[in-house]
Amino acid sequence: MSRPKVAVVGYPNVGKSTLVNRLSSTRETVVHEQAGVTRDRKEVDADWNGVEFTLIDTGGIDIADDDVLGESVRHQARAALADADLGVLVVDARAGLRPGDAELAAELRGGPLPVVVVANKVDDFGQAGMASEFYGLGLGDPLPVSATQGLGTGDLLDLIAERLPKQDSDEDEETPVRLALIGRPNVGKSSLVNKLLGQERVIVDDRAGTTRDAIDTQIELDGRQVVLVDTAGLRRRPKVAGTVDYYAQLRSERAAERADVAIVVCDANEGLTSEDLRVADVAMQNDCATVIALNKWDVTRTDLEDAKARVTQKLRQRPPVLAVSAESGRGLARLVAAALERADRSTEQIQTAQLNRFLSDLQTAKQPPAKRGRRLKMYYMAQFQTSPPRFAIQVNDRALVTRSYAYFLENRLRERWKLDGVPLVIDYKGKDRD
Repeated sequence: MSRPKVAVVGYPNVGKSTLVNRLSSTRETVVHEQAGVTRDRKEVDADWNGVEFTLIDTGGIDIADDDVLGESVRHQARAALADADLGVLVVDARAGLRPGDAELAAELRGGPLPVVVVANKVDDFGQAGMASEFYGLGLGDPLPVSATQGLGTGDLLDLIAERLPKQDSDEDEETPVRLALIGRPNVGKSSLVNKLLGQERVIVDDRAGTTRDAIDTQIELDGRQVVLVDTAGLRRRPKVAGTVDYYAQLRSERAAERADVAIVVCDANEGLTSEDLRVADVAMQNDCATVIALNKWDVTRTDLEDAKARVTQKLRQRPPVLAVSAESGRGLARLVAAALERADRSTEQIQTAQLNRFLSDLQTAKQPPAKRGRRLKMYYMAQFQTSPPRFAIQVNDRALVTRSYAYFLENRLRERWKLDGVPLVIDYKGKDRD
């Protein structure tokens, strides 16, 4: 059973994202003093006194803003309200009642959704009277809170838990596979997410840096429960230090840490660049399986074989390279199948007997190296961990294991069990157990 949802809406820069972080006891949403940081709707799980629910952080709604991006933000916020069981209208107690608050309240009063008014930025009890001005919104008693200090947030959580519909827990619910789309700015990650979902779930704009947070969306693909994670574009950290993009980048890196598979999206117009390889390496360092998607294939014809050769040469995990188009949908079914296969391979346990036959065949095919008259001997191999797969090989002397032979063994292991794109860890254990 899905969790009930609470949509947090309001005028720009009233503290919605800060409030979501406070209520969920996380730092999931990007918070910055600059107005308009949040654009897409981001879902964050929370619970209070045994009641589980999902908070939906939204961009600031400014009805007077006629910019195309501003209209997209309003569309996402309204979609969040349509999907929610309860609305939380956040207003700025310090700024007082503004025309934008009244316009949004009038829209909410005409809808079926129950709404709680939260007067934010009340940083001590002596300022609680500032909330009374918002009785004029006609949405009930305004609740004074401070998202920064935590004042009144316990009362707000009590009210949310009370207003939400009761849900029956489902202990047998399938754990979804997390697929994170990562890549450089403006390579089409959000467009791919929207095409897979069949709806405009995340904002797409020609301007680079439109996405500023990691946006999770659950969907069923190929009969499997999947969480698609759209992320902000990854740049080199020194280029974004101290900016909103810096915090967005941290969320993108954390999304790779939490994902089962990272789909590294590249622009086929530019081919596979060194920056794309660096992004793929970020995923590998986080023990995340990877698949590379060359997007915009409908408007270019990059040398696919050359891209595959570069991946084989430069990336240790050797992820598959697939040509796709977010515009036409070409190749997306194969991309999803490849990503889910990598997730499954990461959790498989290979039988010890099979591994030892593999080890014997490997030493027959290529004799292990020797140093100063002593030759490497490998006696026994077993897998003792999954996600990522981790193996132990008992050898006569760990110092005899050369880098080239270790890579040879790893590559043959990938070929034998189709582990291309899957992170592997291989431990060599000498007789002294080092």
